[in-house]
Amino acid sequence: MERAVGGVRDGGTSFWWQQLGLPAAGQRRAPLPPSSSPLECDVAVVGGGYTGLWTAYYLKRADPSLRVVVLEREFAGCGASGRNGGWLTNEITGGVEGYRRSHGAAAVDAFQLAVDETVQEVVRVAAAEGIDADVHLGGEHTVARGPAQLARLRALHASMASRAGTDVRWLDAEEATARIGVAGTSAALWHPHCARIHPAKLARGLADAVVGLGVELHEGTRATSVAPGRVVTEVGGLGGERGEVRARVVVRATEGYTADLAGHHRDWLPMNSSMVVTAPLPAAVWEAIGWDGRATLGDAAHVYAYAQRTADDRIAIGGRGVPYSYGSRTARTTADGETPARTVEGLRTVLERFFPVLRELTPDGRAPLEHAWSGVLAVPRDWHASVGLERADDGTALAWAGGYVGTGVTATNLAGRTLRDLVLGQRTTLTELPWVGHRVRRWEPEPLRWLAVHGLYAAYRAADAAEARGRTRTSPLAGLAGRVAGHH
Repeated sequence: MERAVGGVRDGGTSFWWQQLGLPAAGQRRAPLPPSSSPLECDVAVVGGGYTGLWTAYYLKRADPSLRVVVLEREFAGCGASGRNGGWLTNEITGGVEGYRRSHGAAAVDAFQLAVDETVQEVVRVAAAEGIDADVHLGGEHTVARGPAQLARLRALHASMASRAGTDVRWLDAEEATARIGVAGTSAALWHPHCARIHPAKLARGLADAVVGLGVELHEGTRATSVAPGRVVTEVGGLGGERGEVRARVVVRATEGYTADLAGHHRDWLPMNSSMVVTAPLPAAVWEAIGWDGRATLGDAAHVYAYAQRTADDRIAIGGRGVPYSYGSRTARTTADGETPARTVEGLRTVLERFFPVLRELTPDGRAPLEHAWSGVLAVPRDWHASVGLERADDGTALAWAGGYVGTGVTATNLAGRTLRDLVLGQRTTLTELPWVGHRVRRWEPEPLRWLAVHGLYAAYRAADAAEARGRTRTSPLAGLAGRVAGHH
């Protein structure tokens, strides 16, 4: 259900789905039919987002004889896969320093090159399967505004330049502004390994592709628990018809909704992220802004923003609003993506600071927003994504992937190919990457979890505000927040 907040359409899953058209009830794949006996299959994938769809796709491509079943609570791509910022980029979730210490520089280089190749793999498959997802390989542009951000950008440049495959370029203020006219630009980084996509178009195209390969996709089917070889389901909402799926391998591909599964409440924290999109902007505005290369755009703030120039010449921009709901509740953003008004206005403010010319487009002097939405993404305790498979004594297995912390458009494809190899029992270069089998401690119980997340984002916002007032060095508050968060 949509509503209006200050003239901005809110919810409706996402702008991407509203633009494409939400699948009507009659267009959705049938839920798991009620039965007194379990459904038997080779691989049961729980979650119909990118991770689950890519895993099913590559398994059926590798072995068409496999019976692969995908179980999705709402409809394929309803979660983060249909709500994200559309960045198909080569970033390694959580950074590389931890992997460098644990696995060495060569392993980090191999990981980086694998992620680079994954960007091209998604582009290749989309073309091969006829998925028109508005793909444009324009690279990624990260801007610094002010001296504190500039220092952090220099550190990021040094880290990226130290490993193979990043192909990063330093842009001074003049060159950076010529590419994208962000007000107050001090410098920027650019690299070529990033494409803009339309998230919902990719999700729908993948769902159609896997069904075409013979994968059984059951939408409207909620998994309540997963275990090696067994999934318990509900159809028809909470307390609905119960079912059971048995498989040689169960794949947990629930990402930000993992907290809803029995026994996994504290594994990964479901972080809220929000987006807004403008009306299509006139040619005169684009002449002022530039952005001809259509690179994705980010910044070096602590509470960073991420943006793209869409295929129909809008700006879609996202960031953190209310970062976390007490008790890891995901229901608020599961159905319709409702977004608090203060989050909408916060993102509007960021947009206007980047591009003051947008204020000239409306009588009230505010950037012309059309739609806002939110979703959840999974954050592990150390902010590092993982993929893996563990076998039980009876030979069945439970596999998983997730914890992408916002880099999932690319990471899900790499995870899907890695899960293919793990499920098939093949040792490959992908199964040797440092994120495979990575485990981390669980998040703290409430209220510590809520206090920690809201406290660290309050610290980050305070640090950003201090820099906006002229602070030239990164605030100690930000360093403290990073230690609390566990990703420094």
